[in-house]
Amino acid sequence: MDLQLQDKRAFISGSTQGIGYAIAAALAAEGAAVTLNGRDARRVEGAVERLRSECPDARVSGCAADFSKAADVEVLAEAIGDIDILVNNVGLFGLAEFESITDDDWARYFEVNVMSGVRLSRAVLTAMRERGWGRIVFISSESGVNVPADMIHYGMTKAAMLAVGNGLAKLTRGTAVTVNTVLGGPTYSDGVAASIAAVAESQSLPAEAMKQAIIGQNQTTLLERFIDPTEIAHLVTYLASPLSSATNGAALRADGGVLTAIL
Repeated sequence: MDLQLQDKRAFISGSTQGIGYAIAAALAAEGAAVTLNGRDARRVEGAVERLRSECPDARVSGCAADFSKAADVEVLAEAIGDIDILVNNVGLFGLAEFESITDDDWARYFEVNVMSGVRLSRAVLTAMRERGWGRIVFISSESGVNVPADMIHYGMTKAAMLAVGNGLAKLTRGTAVTVNTVLGGPTYSDGVAASIAAVAESQSLPAEAMKQAIIGQNQTTLLERFIDPTEIAHLVTYLASPLSSATNGAALRADGGVLTAIL
């Protein structure tokens, strides 16, 4: 299927690895010009070179920015210019007992996970509406609907992303601009893989055994395995394409069946 992305320009926040990189690679494979992003300039350069080697015909560039700093985001918004596709993917995550989460932690999670998307969307939405076409996709999580007790601060930000995406979609009435949110489930990203490996090492267990034990504890997953980042990327690439024109203001699941209730 031709997703008609050959002439589109895309920016994906937090895309040097994991879900963000998989999205960038999928968009690039469809012919879109993609800009990768991360906090560290060297890692951004490495990700750009990796994607160029994997997809020799890809049009790839990179731009470093720290989303915990509003000034960095403003500079980034100027640098990326008039893009056609914005994927708000960057995010912090981590387990923490509610009583141990400080005010600074709450503010930092909100700043990176929510305000990054707010600032970037604010920078590009007007031009998209003036041109009459554009795509904004927020990468949220099933944790924004079914908030984990040990990740309340994270779940709060993912719920906020749903709210922002839904509200922004109402500003696109009468245009071919869409704003949608993807709810991912347990995904075996680079960060998750590193965390599982560290836990496995501390317990003197093989990493694969620990991986299976962790996903086995999730009794609601219908997939019964971790999601691969490319599986999230497939849905995002469709939403970024002209073929998804009738989907706007939606929260779409790529959660492996973790959310079993009808929404």
